[in-house]
Amino acid sequence: MKIRPLHDRMLVKRVAEQDTRRGGIIIPDTAKEKPQEGEVIAVGNGKVNEDGKKIPLDVKAHDRILFGKYSGSEVKVDDQDYLIMKEEDVLAIIE
Repeated sequence: MKIRPLHDRMLVKRVAEQDTRRGGIIIPDTAKEKPQEGEVIAVGNGKVNEDGKKIPLDVKAHDRILFGKYSGSEVKVDDQDYLIMKEEDVLAIIE
C-alpha cells in the first residue's frame, strides 16, 4: 500500500534504539520509552499560505529527524507502525 501525506504532513518510521547503553546496562522492553528519532518515508507537497502560494517542506524523504515525545498520530500500514506528523513537530534534521 502506498501512502502520500497531504500538505505539510509527513510519514515517519521510528528508528529503534539500541538495547545496550554505555557501561553495558541492558534495559528491559517494559522500561523503554518510544524513540524520538525517525526516518521520513514520505512528505506532502507543502503548506498553502494565506496568499494561496505553496510553501515547500524543508524535510525530504529519507531524512533522519528528531521529534517531540508526543508528536504525530500513530498509524499501522502493512503491519508496520508509522507516525503521521506536521513539519512543525520536527525539532531537528540529523545530518
